[in-house]
Amino acid sequence: MSLAIVYPGQGSQSVGMLADLAATHPEIKQTFAEASEVLGFDLWELCQKGPAEELDKTVNTQPTLLAASYALWRARSPGAFFAPGSNVSTKPHSPGAKNAPELQFLAGHSLGEYTALVCAKSLNFQDAVRLVAARGKFMQDAVAAGTGAMAALIGLDEEKVKTICEESRQINEVLSPANYNSVGQIVIAGHKASVEHAVALAKEQGAKMAVMIPVSVPSHCSLMSPAAEELKQLLTTVAFHEPAIPVINNVDVHPYTGAASIRDGLVRQLTMPVRWVETIQYFTQHGVTKILECGPGKVLTGLNKRIDKNLELGQL
Repeated sequence: MSLAIVYPGQGSQSVGMLADLAATHPEIKQTFAEASEVLGFDLWELCQKGPAEELDKTVNTQPTLLAASYALWRARSPGAFFAPGSNVSTKPHSPGAKNAPELQFLAGHSLGEYTALVCAKSLNFQDAVRLVAARGKFMQDAVAAGTGAMAALIGLDEEKVKTICEESRQINEVLSPANYNSVGQIVIAGHKASVEHAVALAKEQGAKMAVMIPVSVPSHCSLMSPAAEELKQLLTTVAFHEPAIPVINNVDVHPYTGAASIRDGLVRQLTMPVRWVETIQYFTQHGVTKILECGPGKVLTGLNKRIDKNLELGQL
């Protein structure tokens, strides 16, 4: 069995997540404690008690989801599989176990790509916490509150969505596809007026659903260019290593090949769409038969099911 593991991005968080597992898996609280030390405040307290509006602020959501997904990886992955070409499994006591599925790829949806890089031993966890907290602040500061928006369009193909964006884009405004999440589900982002116009037009043109998404920043569009420039500078201060397990990036749908390609991909990711449908197709084209989601919730599992019904799907 050939396996891929995927990590969710923003939208998978909830107050109280991982509380049940924390009672029996000390890795959960330990991971949050390490993140809290970097951030200077109690991240586990925020995760467990909220309030939700504070947890949902992108500057807090990003380190919380990174910590949550990495904590689950630490608690659950060891011994369950091994990396191809490696003489060491994710748990030293069972290298190359005959019944262990071969872990072929990792990938993360937007923010989740940072978790994938940490789990692939390409990025130090503490550095990742610092990066995503700054990334959240850069994104929040890039666009004035109320200026940008995102919306989900369901039931339209890619070309139709691109046309709707072109026809709805107001003068001197930004509007473009942001996430190709699954077959027939595409998220758009840009200036609020243009997004609202696109939602109305999509309904007129037969979308099964067209709804605004309650987010604080319009991710994966050119409005994030100021954030991308700031992130680019910060990334030069962080060490990256060749991933021990191939990580498929969101922008090019191709494995990262080294520090330079990782930095470039993480910067471009802020202004370019997440090509999730193609990511899952890349997996299957390279022999993957099973995909596990490592993170709170089942958002990616739902998307993956609509992309390829023949895949075996589950949670790590």
